[in-house]
Amino acid sequence: MVAMTPKLTASLREAPATVPALVALALFIVWATDQAGYPVTHWAPGGLIVLALLGIALAFVRLPVAEIPTPVKIALGCLAGYTALSFASILWAAVPGDAWEGANRTLLYLLVFALFACWPQRGRGAALLLGAWTVAMIGLAAFVAVHVDAAAGSHARLASLLPGGRLVYPSGYANANAAQWLMAFWPALLLARETRLHWSVRGLLAGGAVLLAEVALLSVSRGSLYATPVMLVLVFALLPGRVRTFAVLVPVAAGIGVAVPFVLRMGERLEHGQNATAAVHTATTATFLAALAVGLVVALGAAIERRRSCSTPAAARIHRGVAALAIATLVAILIGGVVAAGNPLTRIEHGWDTFKGGYAANSTGGNRLVSGLGSNRYDFYRVALNEFAAHPLGGIGADNFAQQYLAHGRSDETPHYPHSVELRTLVQTGLIGTLLALIGLGAALVAAARGLRSPDPLARAVVAAALGGFAYWVVHGSFDWFWEFAGLGAPAFALLGLACALAPRGRGAPKPRRVGRLGIVVGVLVALAAAASLAAPWLSQLQVQAAARIWTKAPLRAYARLNDAARLNPLSDEAY
Repeated sequence: MVAMTPKLTASLREAPATVPALVALALFIVWATDQAGYPVTHWAPGGLIVLALLGIALAFVRLPVAEIPTPVKIALGCLAGYTALSFASILWAAVPGDAWEGANRTLLYLLVFALFACWPQRGRGAALLLGAWTVAMIGLAAFVAVHVDAAAGSHARLASLLPGGRLVYPSGYANANAAQWLMAFWPALLLARETRLHWSVRGLLAGGAVLLAEVALLSVSRGSLYATPVMLVLVFALLPGRVRTFAVLVPVAAGIGVAVPFVLRMGERLEHGQNATAAVHTATTATFLAALAVGLVVALGAAIERRRSCSTPAAARIHRGVAALAIATLVAILIGGVVAAGNPLTRIEHGWDTFKGGYAANSTGGNRLVSGLGSNRYDFYRVALNEFAAHPLGGIGADNFAQQYLAHGRSDETPHYPHSVELRTLVQTGLIGTLLALIGLGAALVAAARGLRSPDPLARAVVAAALGGFAYWVVHGSFDWFWEFAGLGAPAFALLGLACALAPRGRGAPKPRRVGRLGIVVGVLVALAAAASLAAPWLSQLQVQAAARIWTKAPLRAYARLNDAARLNPLSDEAY
């Protein structure tokens, strides 16, 4: 530990922007503990904190603008344009107050991306950032598992944590809960393969990956089930180090597989209203034992690998052997999948029928994960596409889907959002917003791809791991409403920004000119406007909540607070 202190100090000196980035990551962890940052009273003050951190970094950390890679500049410009369009959509939105809130959330993601992407990072500093967030999420997952186990003695407490057998604590939404853990699962898995990390850290990350996956499974999220094979394809098709990934994935997958039956049995007992005390204890014990076993196995293998550096011919033979095993495993999985699924065309047709048929089309009995694709998303998407066809250029306005669905939807649900990040972008900001978002994210991915070719092996590993976490948010968010959870969206943009920060920077560029007084004044005015935009709806909502608490005892004071709320947020009718 003493030896690590000089290295840590050197890392912070190399990349001083690491300090404000660490503070931002701590904020994301706080959001993860309570509703995943969904309420405006959570993420709006957090947005002010991120804005302040960005201002501190601009004031005290040299920003070599000329050295920022061109793709990162394009990404920042397009995301800023998308944010501006979101604010402009207030002018044509049916509910301007909702559009203001949606634009502010987009502003938050822009600030997060800028904080993590603008300043260059080195491998050690980036590994510190990503590792700290991942380990913190592992610790939070362990706390949640222990909390569920402690509630096993009370049926009422257990039912509040897992209504219908699905864990909703601490996010309040089962699918967001699963995504919260699985966003950290992929960085944990991909970092655990990196030889430049200490063997104990690699063991901790591998065991933590098992724990994250099992706690995610408690939410019984079909979206996470379908996102996982897509992620596996993306990881093995696009990221380097496939053999090492497979070598770490084998023990992690084995550990997950050992504990899965116990976790699923617990959920089924809770779903059917049966006494699940013993099942909860068994599932928790199996989860921690599996995580511990996998952690020890990976740590032991990493320690042996570190001590015994194989000769080149021996290393090549081992590499070929593991690669052959990986190919054989892939073939076995494909054959097993075909045998289990039967005729693929029939399965696809059945899946489409259940998707269109709603919840009633799902098979009765059995586990929810394999009951079918039935939900009301087909109707959500139908309304979203119809609204896009009616407003193709600028969309209907940020976060203005709820009213359109009330008018045109056919289900008994009242969704506020389209349940797809792609459709959200298309229907709410139109073709202009979609083009800005695609170019911006595409440019950021180009910069991250350059980071995968960095001469620093540790930097390459961090880029791959960060992209894994961001990709999961995109894949699972393609059929769920994750953009609206700041506790999911902000870490996703931070991971993308961190990958961009590791892209090689230009050298020998001309020394940037100092910002003039006019530039400083404009920057300060923009920052003040952003702060006011974030603060007003937050303070307004606080006044509404205060009025709700006191109206029975002090109705006049409650009305006064509601009047204050209406003045703070004149675009919203909630106070009235």
